[in-house]
Amino acid sequence: MAEVLSQSQIDALMKEMRSGGNTQKKKDTEKEEKKYRKYDFYSPKKITKDKIKLLKGIYDNYSRIASSRLNGILRINCELEVLAVEEQRFYEFSNALSDNDIFITQTLKLPDSSKQPPVLVHMSQAPMLSMIDRLLGGDGSDLEGVDSSYSYTDIELALYQKIMGYFLDFTLDAWANYIHIESENIDLEENPSLFQEISLDETIAIIILKIVTGATEGRITVCFPRTLLSEMFAIIDSSKHRADINDTEEIDSRNSILSKITRTSLTVKASMGKSEVSIGDIKSLKPGDIIDLGRPKGSEIELIVGGKQWFSGTLGTFKKNSAVLVRSRPDSEETADGAEEEAAEEENIEAAPAE
Repeated sequence: MAEVLSQSQIDALMKEMRSGGNTQKKKDTEKEEKKYRKYDFYSPKKITKDKIKLLKGIYDNYSRIASSRLNGILRINCELEVLAVEEQRFYEFSNALSDNDIFITQTLKLPDSSKQPPVLVHMSQAPMLSMIDRLLGGDGSDLEGVDSSYSYTDIELALYQKIMGYFLDFTLDAWANYIHIESENIDLEENPSLFQEISLDETIAIIILKIVTGATEGRITVCFPRTLLSEMFAIIDSSKHRADINDTEEIDSRNSILSKITRTSLTVKASMGKSEVSIGDIKSLKPGDIIDLGRPKGSEIELIVGGKQWFSGTLGTFKKNSAVLVRSRPDSEETADGAEEEAAEEENIEAAPAE
């Protein structure tokens, strides 16, 4: 017998035909759960995104400095690029190293001279051996038989430390725009499992850089302990705060000084002229005598402020008191005279016939 559909089934079938079969897809989409990023509440993040972004900017600058300088040292094209800046636990960094891996520790001297754990820098074997080969006169491409079980020789260890010294110098230059730091001790750690200056549960910032030397590619990993970073960021923030305060104080103090100067009283003297007279003539002076000032009648007098001539004017009266009408300033006159002389010279030059 043919199957008999109910009215509800017929309505559902007609609705699906009108929608073109999208009803089932919508239901499937609604059933899909939203994906959320898992957050470990047992080990919350302690380095903020702003600090991670600052580290990214510093090591972008580090990559540019290192690339340009390594090109001159190794005489080969070297490129560095920041791949990631992450917050991890130290045991994650330590567990990623094999027994044959080695790394450099660098103790930084901060401006406040506080004792802090060192910075750890590790480079993968391929680019390191390529650079060692270049320093020994090779072309840096003969890396046959090199794998994770490879152990450095004593000569290679010395060259490893020398090359890493260049990279540690680049670190000081990259941070120079933010904080003044100096390098105290640089040590070579040949057994990562015995390193105990940083606790395994200590929070660290990992900066992963990609390094390409010729045809060889590898990675450089820089490990900053959180306690060291916190101290460095605190010094940077305090220096910025002091700079803002100093700028504000300088502006306020300048305005305060100017406001006080405007209320200060100054003595203004009107000088009609000067004359040299001997002491004998001064002793014989009496009422009715005349002293020649050496200036024509009706000439302007000088207004002296603070021992210097500020204005020139003419003598007169104001409300039955002696007064001086200010006419000009000596510096403006000199400027005007200089401009007139320059204009006259230009006219003379233009009027001169060409030879």
